Amino acid sequence: MRKGVKGAIVGGVFAAMVGTAGYGAYNIVSAVDGGGSAGPAPVRTGPPTSAEIKETSEKFLAAWAAGEAGTAAGYTNDAERARQLLTGYGEDAHVTEARITPGRPVGATVPYEVSATVSYEGASKPLKYDGELTVVRGETTGKALVDWRPGVVYPGLEEGDTLVTGEAASPPVEAVDRNGTVLTKEKYPSLGPVLDQLREKYGDKAGGTPGIELAVRSADENTADRTLLTLRKGKAGKVRTTLSAGVQAAAEQAVRQYAESSVVAVKPSTGEVLAVANHREDGFNAAFLGKVAPGSTMKIVSAATLIDHGITEATGPAPCPDTAVWQSRTFHNLTGMAPQENATLSDSFARSCNTAFVKYADEVEVDSLTREAQDRFGIGRDDWKTGVPSFDGAVPASGGPNTAANMIGQGEVQMNPLNMASVTATAMTGAFRQPVIVPRSLDGRELATAQGLPPGTVAQLRQMMNRTATSGTAAAAMSGLTGSIGAKTGSAEVDGQEQSNSWFTGYRDDVAAAAMTERGGHGGDAAGPIVAAVLRAGG
Repeated sequence: MRKGVKGAIVGGVFAAMVGTAGYGAYNIVSAVDGGGSAGPAPVRTGPPTSAEIKETSEKFLAAWAAGEAGTAAGYTNDAERARQLLTGYGEDAHVTEARITPGRPVGATVPYEVSATVSYEGASKPLKYDGELTVVRGETTGKALVDWRPGVVYPGLEEGDTLVTGEAASPPVEAVDRNGTVLTKEKYPSLGPVLDQLREKYGDKAGGTPGIELAVRSADENTADRTLLTLRKGKAGKVRTTLSAGVQAAAEQAVRQYAESSVVAVKPSTGEVLAVANHREDGFNAAFLGKVAPGSTMKIVSAATLIDHGITEATGPAPCPDTAVWQSRTFHNLTGMAPQENATLSDSFARSCNTAFVKYADEVEVDSLTREAQDRFGIGRDDWKTGVPSFDGAVPASGGPNTAANMIGQGEVQMNPLNMASVTATAMTGAFRQPVIVPRSLDGRELATAQGLPPGTVAQLRQMMNRTATSGTAAAAMSGLTGSIGAKTGSAEVDGQEQSNSWFTGYRDDVAAAAMTERGGHGGDAAGPIVAAVLRAGG
């Protein structure tokens, strides 16, 4: 009798959840164990049992589907954060008629299907997606609880993200390349974040009108809203970019050959960005926003510093010993590199000898590299206005061992492929032209300026980069490329990584490109073929 009464009560509660106005129903009726106890139950330990996993997941999904955000949150191990996002699922995302169907658990993970409707101001669209949750043991209560993360509500949600349905933050845009070819996420997948940013910044200026949509709104100001569902289309405005569809296609294909890779190509004579591509699991636009050590590609700036300060020149001395010590820190060359005591700067540059540059740390002032980067290459001043968010590089005036480490692109130097493509363009032409992906004429923004390089320095850098591309560390990757060519390789060591990041930057005629592949090894191993493929397409 007692057991029967309990069953009736549970059934009544679930019926009330089903009847929640305007929110819909959960299609699984979960069973609840009965029974009482004479005292407090002992705190359970160990992994949740299959019965606990089934019960907890069903209770959570039932409450969520019924719009009972507080109740659903109570079945998680982070009730407050869960309650906020689950409440917003109905109130902000305007999801109604939710039906959630769990699948067969795989261990402690339970997959489920969501079938719902999104409705706003008379516009409605069905919303369907697959999700999954994991059940864990509560650390203090011992209860089986849903391990809370934003992705439980919708795949890919990160901390701080919200789901919002309403008038789009900006009108849609039709982005086109320099020749009028339409650029879409479907044809150029890695352009997705860039196209979202173009819409966010220029939608209002392009003459379009916003539609109604369900979108992911990020707490990160550099991340544009991500549209999940369009309830009512807006009118698209046209935004012309500097991109080249042909070069972009080559860049997309090239980065797909190597995991966690990014590449940027620019037109040195104008600073126009011809391509930007990323192949990353996280979808991050590392090509424009990355902040990592560039390794020996930084030796372009370091060599210019030595030449401009009269310390040495391309045909001047730059001995390459086995090791070099700077303020108690010992620096090494790549494994297998033979020492060359009579090396010139051109020799050491083409071989990418670290110790040659470290040895000259005695003769440069702490801020010499910083001023060279800022004043001549336009790097590290935080004033670029490319048309979408970008990081402009950083070359701090570091004391101690980092004075030497910065010379070889380690220490505190931070760059991304956009920065290094620009460095290469400046070295090639002598003029700093701030990279742009949207013409300045669209919004009249003020572009960054820099002094640029003396003609003599440019001639020496081009000679050294050409030698590197034809007979040095970049020769294998650049093989077969005709025209005026030059390159520099780099491999950047990162704490905790067994394999270094692969860096490569180069130019061919009026195209400069730079690439980075995380854990890609030597510069010519991964980043090199990417850059070569882009330069081949841009010629």
